[in-house]
This record gives sequence, C-alpha cells and structure tokens, in this order.
Amino acid sequence: MNNLKYYLAAITAFSLWGTFSLVLKPLHSYPSLDILFYRVFSCALIMTLITIFFRKVKLKNNLNYFKTLIPKDKQKIVGLNILSSILLTGNWFSFIYVMNHISVRATSVAYLVCPIITTILAFFILREKLTKLQWTSVILSAAGCILLSYANLLDMVYSTLIGSTYACYLIIQSVNSKFDKFLVLNFHMILSALILLPFFPTYSGPVPTDFKFYLYIEIIAVMYTIVPLLLNLYALSGIASSKVGMILNINPIIAFILAGAVYNEALGGLQIVSYSIIFLAVIIFNAKEIFGFKKAELLPK
Repeated sequence: MNNLKYYLAAITAFSLWGTFSLVLKPLHSYPSLDILFYRVFSCALIMTLITIFFRKVKLKNNLNYFKTLIPKDKQKIVGLNILSSILLTGNWFSFIYVMNHISVRATSVAYLVCPIITTILAFFILREKLTKLQWTSVILSAAGCILLSYANLLDMVYSTLIGSTYACYLIIQSVNSKFDKFLVLNFHMILSALILLPFFPTYSGPVPTDFKFYLYIEIIAVMYTIVPLLLNLYALSGIASSKVGMILNINPIIAFILAGAVYNEALGGLQIVSYSIIFLAVIIFNAKEIFGFKKAELLPK
C-alpha cells in the first residue's frame, strides 16, 4: 500500500491529459506555434512567481546541494535538464500540431506508443527488471499499436514522434530525482521559454485579442501542464518509470473515447480491437500491484 499514492498521482496526471482535447480543440483556429508560445511563457511566469514568493528556502537548499556536487556531476545535471527542456518543447509542439491539424486519434495513439518505448528504454538504460508477464504485456501493447498502424500509417509516424519525445523525457526524470520536483519543472519551463523566445517575433501571429484565448491558455498552463507534470515527477520518485509508462495508457484511452464521442472521428472495428488489446496489456503489466492493493484492503486493520 506504500506505493498507492504514487500510482494515484500517475493515474490522476494521465487522466487529466486524456481530456486535453476539451480545452485545446476550442483553439484550433489559432496557429500551433502561438498556442505553444503562450502556453510555455505562461507556465514559466506562473512557476517563477511561485518560486520567488513561496519557495525561496527550497531554492536555496537545492542551490547549496548543487554547489556540493563535483564538476562532472554538475555538468551531467545541467545537460540532462537542458535535454529535458528540449524534449518537452518538441513534445508539446508536435502534440498541439497533430491534435489540431491531423486528428485527435493520432495523439491518442502517440501515448500508446510511448509506454512501449519507455519500458524498453527503462530496461536497457535504467536496468529495470521486468517479469515474463510484463514482457507479455509489452508485446500485447505493441501488437495493438501495429494493428492501429494498418488503419493509418501516417498517423502512426506522427504518433511515434510524439511518443518518443515524452518517453525519453520520462527516462531522464528517473535519474534526475535528487532535486525538488517543483524547482526542476520550473527550470524546464524557463529553459523552454528561452528556447522559444528568439522565434517569437518572427513566427508568432498577431497578438490575440479574444479573452477566450487567454482563458484557455491559462487553463492549459495550470491544469494540463504544471499540475500533471508535477504529479508525473512525483510518481516517478516512488515507482519505476516502466510502470509509470504503462499507466500512461489511461491518457490515450480517454482521448480515444472523446475522439469518437465528442469529435465524431470515424471509429472502426479494428481500432476497437486494438485499444481493447492495449487496455488488457495495462491490466496485465500492473496485475501484481492491482491485486496486491486489493489483497491489502481485505486484510484486517
């Protein structure tokens, strides 16, 4: 039961992201880059203000810890966090572009591909051990994604691009756990904003005047960026990245349901079978934890 809070954090984060289309689709008339610019700038500003006014002690303690590290470790930490910011920026742009200009379903497939990539990377890079049952789950999940690619190969290409960037981000955060989660994410947001800032004058459109645009941007910044990413980082501090990766499948399953129920995107029998296989794979991968929690609840207090 000690890990339950980490599982709940991951489930909450990915459930939120599953409903992302509800606040992103209303902005489909705006260029993807504009949405990205204002989203990242808002996140960086909000988190920096919170750090300045409410987290000074944490910031000081983390800076003192950083100073105690040997130069090689300092370079590694800085390098990992710069790479994290680049991956996040690329993931956000590709996600926004594909959702608003390709299809909602293509983005849902992206986060079906992501857990497979995350699990494989965790096995080879982080040396996380997987049981035979968990490998069976990975193979089932991959089979579901292959079935989906038959329906639309181009969607799978876009999906793999989105999924790969976030999978790499997850793996990096698993080895980047010695610092305060909020400050780490704040650092990523500031770096991402700095990466985008030189492109803003040339590639941004006219300054939006509709209040609705800024309302949705702030909702996206807080409820679909800062909150779920913090929950995600918290989950990674308590459970393996491969498990977090497989729980991520909740995101595309919710997005898949919304794509058909809300946005009337065509739904075929092959897609239903594919998602059913992937959902079964998630249950199998986390079977030990699921039945472990259930058993623990039945034990006398």
